[in-house]
Amino acid sequence: MTEPSIQVKRQTGRRLSHYNARVSRPPLIPARSRLIATIERPGERPPSLRRTIADFGSVYGTSALAGFIFAATGPVAIILTIATRGGLGPSDVASWLFGGFLMNGVISIAFSWWYRQPLVLLWSIPGTVLVGPALTHLTFPEIIGAFLATGALMLVLGLSGWVRRCMDAVPLPVVMGMVAGVFLRFALDLIYALRDRFWIAAPMVVVFLAVSAARGLAARVPPLIAALIVGGAIVVAQGDFHPAAGGMVVLAWPNLHAPVLAWQAMIELVIPLAIAVLVVQNSQGIAVLRAAGHRPPINSITAACGAMSMLTACTGTVSTCLTGPVNAVISGAGERRRQYTAGIAVGLLAIGFGLLSPSVTRLMLATPHAFVAALAGLAMLRVLQAVFATAFSGRFTLGALVAFIVTVADVTIANVGAPFWGLVFGFAVSWLLERGDHAPPAA
Repeated sequence: MTEPSIQVKRQTGRRLSHYNARVSRPPLIPARSRLIATIERPGERPPSLRRTIADFGSVYGTSALAGFIFAATGPVAIILTIATRGGLGPSDVASWLFGGFLMNGVISIAFSWWYRQPLVLLWSIPGTVLVGPALTHLTFPEIIGAFLATGALMLVLGLSGWVRRCMDAVPLPVVMGMVAGVFLRFALDLIYALRDRFWIAAPMVVVFLAVSAARGLAARVPPLIAALIVGGAIVVAQGDFHPAAGGMVVLAWPNLHAPVLAWQAMIELVIPLAIAVLVVQNSQGIAVLRAAGHRPPINSITAACGAMSMLTACTGTVSTCLTGPVNAVISGAGERRRQYTAGIAVGLLAIGFGLLSPSVTRLMLATPHAFVAALAGLAMLRVLQAVFATAFSGRFTLGALVAFIVTVADVTIANVGAPFWGLVFGFAVSWLLERGDHAPPAA
């Protein structure tokens, strides 16, 4: 082989190696594509309409009705309690329910169908409770601005895939200590209702406890529904039902609010609301679905909660979340592969309820405050029990206690409400005095 031919071969080899290096180098993915890549794809193709109808059955219809009744009773009473205490009018309450039920019902149908899983998204009960103290010193448009910012934050966390890191970075017991401090007022309102209107609240409590103790009966009639029926009958019998003038069947016409972005509302509400949705609510719903054998798409759920929170904020509705109790009910009956139809059914019921939200608001506001307070307090009993158990049964208990005490004290610092400071002081004390709890567990 001559010298020129060797040089040609070397040059050709360098060109080939350079070409191969360029070909083998992974292509640069635009930031927008990387964000979209975090969204989980369904494991199989979404079902056709005929397949969906064939998969539906009485078992899934019954579980959907039971789950929906839970969402439409106690949680609605909580909204009415918060709204009444915060000075919101009936039209604002009806608009809140419109966004919480109808708009979230649409996304629940879409997600349940697309992923073939029972994925019901409604509104955050802890988030609703957090808003209560803020209504005393912030305007409703400022709170709506915080709803909008919270939605934007969750949307970014879902699209970026950072949501898992953020959920792991926050000690859950400290968060639950703050949540327990906020929820405590509902248990106290139940006691006050017994004091002020004994003959309304006491029968509701007795029936709730009796039905809860009879497990066979509780499986057929939810205890909260039994308390609602008994309490409603007593209210009517005593002549305490005073509906407002006008027709009782009224279709919804939501109030569209222009948000106001105020720093005070952002500091006080955005981080606590995001934690309430992602750590308190979504983690519960994800755990429930995983226990039932499903694989919920965490990034997609977070992004959807963020996007829907931004939309429903315009109607004055608190942030969207993956509901735990409703998904627990509908994922506990029937065949796993057909349970998505129950999620679709809950979404359809929610849409109907949202359309009639003014009628629901008029009915509830026509009853005495003690009736609504007793119903909300009974709905929160088991939730409050679970919150206390999570806050004080393991690690970070001192930080959880500090968060609880600061929140219960309800002292505003720098015009920022107590729930935010409960998180701040609880985490700070835990970081200083519970360093061992912050260390990763030994392998």
